[in-house]
Amino acid sequence: MKRISFFVALLLGLQSVAQDTIQKQDIVSAAKLFDLQFTKKEVDTMYAGIKDNLSVYKDMHKIKVNNAIPMSLWQNPMVPGLQINIKQKQIKWKFNKKVQLPDNKAELAFYSIADLSMLIKNKKISSVELTRFFIDRIKQHADSLQCVISITESLALEQAKSADAEIAAGKYRGPLHGIPYGLKDLFSVKGTKTTWGATPYKDQVIEEDAYVYNRLKEAGAVLVAKFTLGALAMGDYWYGGRTKNPWNLRTGSSGSSAGSASATVAGLVPFAIGTETWGSIISPSSTCGATGLRPTFGRISRTGAMALSWSLDKIGPICRSAEDAAIVFSFIHGTDGQDLSAVNIPFNYQPEGDIKKLRIGFAKNYFDLIKDTSRNEWKVLESFKQMGVELIPIEFPDTAVYKANMMDVIISAESAAAFDDLTRFNIDDELSRQGPFDWPNSFRVSRLVPAVEYVNANRMRYQLQQKVHAALEQIDVLICPTRGSGNQSAITNLTGQPVVCTPSGFDKRSGLPTSISFIGNLYNEAAILLAAKYYQQSTNWESIHPPLFLK
Repeated sequence: MKRISFFVALLLGLQSVAQDTIQKQDIVSAAKLFDLQFTKKEVDTMYAGIKDNLSVYKDMHKIKVNNAIPMSLWQNPMVPGLQINIKQKQIKWKFNKKVQLPDNKAELAFYSIADLSMLIKNKKISSVELTRFFIDRIKQHADSLQCVISITESLALEQAKSADAEIAAGKYRGPLHGIPYGLKDLFSVKGTKTTWGATPYKDQVIEEDAYVYNRLKEAGAVLVAKFTLGALAMGDYWYGGRTKNPWNLRTGSSGSSAGSASATVAGLVPFAIGTETWGSIISPSSTCGATGLRPTFGRISRTGAMALSWSLDKIGPICRSAEDAAIVFSFIHGTDGQDLSAVNIPFNYQPEGDIKKLRIGFAKNYFDLIKDTSRNEWKVLESFKQMGVELIPIEFPDTAVYKANMMDVIISAESAAAFDDLTRFNIDDELSRQGPFDWPNSFRVSRLVPAVEYVNANRMRYQLQQKVHAALEQIDVLICPTRGSGNQSAITNLTGQPVVCTPSGFDKRSGLPTSISFIGNLYNEAAILLAAKYYQQSTNWESIHPPLFLK
């Protein structure tokens, strides 16, 4: 008995020595990192509690918590007084039933989803033929764009054959039936690699089908490829290189939904699925000239998707037109009950809606920052005025309202937790990008974000949600510059507002696409998509395609 007591005492003594490696001066030094000062008496009082905390942390580190385990704290973009329509109405699509196959087959690459659906439904082309056409284009152009991680050819042909058989038997599932598409490679699909774009995971296989994949499979869509993303959803650099912009192969596509935007604009697929935490749908869509829809936070369940930031991650379609985005979104919004931040709320899009019945505003304070009134952003406003729309000037919240960068605090804390093992076991050394603002260093720096500051950042976020709700309360759509004037991207990602961006022309100096963004009220993607559709019909910028990929 005495021997056992001796060993227990020895172990406790060793633990005490380990804890005592924390010196009181360490507390004084650490406090400076958190904008705090403690007196000597306060440090003496804190010392025992800090050592106890370290012991708790070490016990926690013995428990494996993988990326798929969420927080128990669920973000909700709702604010008091918000009224939600709970009745789903039938969407009456108006497609061209007389659409024909082009004389030049290459033109199929840029047909709309609506037109492709009519060709398949009317048996002018089979899903297998269309699938092989797009797989051939992927094989032809994937290397030059560096946009593809894997081609799911056998799965695609199996799904296409099934679609053809069902359509022949009179079982037509709707406008996505038999249509090829691609997924950003952070969505798991059984039997395929899910690499997250990062070297440590380049051979990873997750035997789970993501919610968004299941919804598209139910709609009869055909998965032909999994596209690149910047490593762990940052930028356009992945373990195989850098994804290119179809308009200029010397430039990147932006990210992190890099491959999804690049491939869609180059006509390698009719549409693709991306994700956004802070700009990852809108930025590459803007850069490459796609129509990107970042829906309201919680509109689409994230089951089976890599987690980066549980309170900010969103899923959305990247397409070539607003109408295509509406079609895709109509099939993928909703929840399986596994992602407790996701909701089932109607999407009441009206393809033939009257633009003049929408209350459309513009972010006056953001436009005022653009002194050159010949810029494309100003031309967008003129387009709506020519439609007979009376634009309402709105003072939209800016980051100047909240000088504190809440976004950095929230993303930092959540992303570092999502990839705790990467930092703790030095796996981050395998990532190709190691600069001061790349993930490895960002995760390390984020270990020093205090829990109190994270909580307070989310409290400030709630205040921001209320301010944005008040600013948008009297309108349906807000026209806002996508880039270069304030930071609506950070604000709307924090508050959860839906945004769609669409091409607005080309930059005079770079020759690359420019874009405009339409911001909506929570859960009202229908209004911003209708506004974007009318804008596209009046300008046709979305119908201009990169010359390198027309063949």
